[in-house]
Amino acid sequence: MRGKMTLKDKIALCEGKNFWETKEFPEYGIPSLFMCDGPHGLRKQEGHSDHMGVHDSRPATCFPTAVSTACSWDQELLGQIGAAIAAEAADQGVGVFLGPGVNIKRNPLCGRNFEYISEDPYLAGKLAASFIKNAQKNGIGTCLKHFACNNQEYRRLNSDSILDERTLREIYLTPFEIAVREGKPKTVMCAYNKINGTYCSDHTELLTGILREEWGFDGLVMTDWSAMHDRVAGFRAGCDLNMPGGSNYMAQEVLAAVAQGELDEADVDRSVERVKKMVFEAAEALKNKQPCDYDAHHVLARMAAEQSAVLLKNEDQILPLKEEQKIAIVGDMAKNMRFQGAGSSHINPTKLVQPADVLGQGVSVEEADVAVVLTGLPPEFEGEGFDREHMAMPDDQVKLIEEVAAQNPNTVVVLFCGAPVETPWADKVKAILYMGLPGQAGGEALKNLLYGVVNPSGKLAETWPVRYGDCPSASYYPQIDAQYREGIYVGYRYYDKANVDVRWKFGFGLSYTEFAYSDLTLDGETVSVTATNTGPYAGAEVVQLYVAPPQDGIHRPLRELKRFAKVHLQPGEKKTVRFELDERCFAVWDGGWKVPSGQYTILVGGHPDQLMVVGTIEKTGYTIEIPAWQPGSWYEKPNGSPSLEQWERMLGRKYQPYLPQKGHFTMNDSLFDMKDHSFVMRVMYWIVKKKASRNVQPGTALYRMLVESSGTNPLRSMQIFSGLKANLYHGLLAIANGRFFHGLRLLLKRG
Repeated sequence: MRGKMTLKDKIALCEGKNFWETKEFPEYGIPSLFMCDGPHGLRKQEGHSDHMGVHDSRPATCFPTAVSTACSWDQELLGQIGAAIAAEAADQGVGVFLGPGVNIKRNPLCGRNFEYISEDPYLAGKLAASFIKNAQKNGIGTCLKHFACNNQEYRRLNSDSILDERTLREIYLTPFEIAVREGKPKTVMCAYNKINGTYCSDHTELLTGILREEWGFDGLVMTDWSAMHDRVAGFRAGCDLNMPGGSNYMAQEVLAAVAQGELDEADVDRSVERVKKMVFEAAEALKNKQPCDYDAHHVLARMAAEQSAVLLKNEDQILPLKEEQKIAIVGDMAKNMRFQGAGSSHINPTKLVQPADVLGQGVSVEEADVAVVLTGLPPEFEGEGFDREHMAMPDDQVKLIEEVAAQNPNTVVVLFCGAPVETPWADKVKAILYMGLPGQAGGEALKNLLYGVVNPSGKLAETWPVRYGDCPSASYYPQIDAQYREGIYVGYRYYDKANVDVRWKFGFGLSYTEFAYSDLTLDGETVSVTATNTGPYAGAEVVQLYVAPPQDGIHRPLRELKRFAKVHLQPGEKKTVRFELDERCFAVWDGGWKVPSGQYTILVGGHPDQLMVVGTIEKTGYTIEIPAWQPGSWYEKPNGSPSLEQWERMLGRKYQPYLPQKGHFTMNDSLFDMKDHSFVMRVMYWIVKKKASRNVQPGTALYRMLVESSGTNPLRSMQIFSGLKANLYHGLLAIANGRFFHGLRLLLKRG
């Protein structure tokens, strides 16, 4: 250190220099740090850059997105991907990359579900932890995101996630807890939204009480881009780095707060030390970077796509295909495969292998022995910044499947999409292979899977409902006030307990071979099981362990995933898997983690409908009092959607909806909030749409993302991004609130 930093410089160090870099201070010996997106591959932009992915980035390996790799249930594979992305980061001078994302897949319509891992917190946490540990082995940092309860894209910058403490802890914080405790990420990114009325960037209990003091996190907390709400409150809460910067008015507020004794400079110093630690560690890691083999990473991307594919149907064992068969290849996605999502994670791949490149076009549908239809969701249906409007596939895609199936009884459907879709056509085809968004080597992987070079071994990491209306949150998702009425009954936890039929269950996936289970033993809290490949093909099995808790006390799911392992087996080969259970396998949140007394059944298997009882464990511990609202409530016997009244009783308070009102608009309101109440904001919203249409084609995913993100941006965020003077936005705000002349004076004010 070459001198004592001024308070002004300390504050500046704790915000970005531009979109991707921290500020350097040569006078103090502090270098700059470059960050970039990277949950499934690097997106390093140089020169004119942007958060939304409009501008091109340097080529990097595009691995399958999390919606695919989660279906591998393979911790080792996720670790290899993390290490490969870190190697490319070092090669391109990136010290920290942003990922993984472990937000729970609460509802299938979330536009960003393709970036997230699972509906199950344990699976999401364990896969993320392996990714992080291996990525950081050589000093490059990861950024675990989006902390927390960022489970919708609709109004994501100012939405309020309203939920009870038990649901928060058991479902939405658990994946972060596992990833932090086991993976030890260098950074954590706080989410845009509020949780129970408090913005995540201001949330002392979340960022300090839980993350640091309870879980032992010793790294840096940064904002999502333009997520800082109140910089003074952020420093107090433990939010260290404000990205992307450009928030001079926030710096002035901090200076004033320290001068007036409202903020302790020690809070700023604490964040400064964390930023310095991150910057220096990254600089050291970049000095010691190793050669990067992009060709090897392409091979890894192919292997990841292969290991993540889920065989959903295989009637008459129509797959694998035989070389001598005549094959028809149908659908636009043969030449234009959906291999990644839209938004900030959009990657410029080092190479791209389309299915048509390796499969050709084949013969006509009528003369083919087997017709393969490649279909799914187009990019404008799902992406960052907006949620899906429904769970249906495009009409033309459904029609294509049905027409091909009518012409050829041996029809195979390959699905490319980042989330479940309704499949009313499923009974009309022989086989369905789900590829998710398989990355740049998806075409090669598909050929190997279809022809049996590789045996599909993926298992679904989320439930596929028959129809969207079957989801418990369907009737109230999304809203600016995100009401988590369903509580802990997310995904299979709901469908199991409500006894609702689904298209395909969480943990489901077929294989070209068969597996048998034997020697199931329970010794204390150690579970052993032997899996044997009894079929003709080499393959991999995911051994899943569930704990079924007692149902006669505080309401609980019928079963919960607590352990899993993926084993690779040659024909006739067997392997024994052992699982050690701990207290968290049996615990609920009741002001702390507590194990209710009762009998717990241990279930093991590779198929959710074929789980076998290993034994029971009797726990004697806490007697948790049944809440007065529980008997006879929706949460005791869930079915359909809980009413507002039922939820309020469970929540323990009345819900107060957010209602934008002219005269009460603030800098936390958006153009979207105000356009129906103010002519000037209606004009501003029109300008935003017009500007977006100049850069990208209207109707595309990118256009929707730009309009939705800009239009629902709080004014405080728009001020940061635009770099315009604060008086301009405060002037517009005053006019929107009906104070025309005051607003006009602010607009005309200089400086």
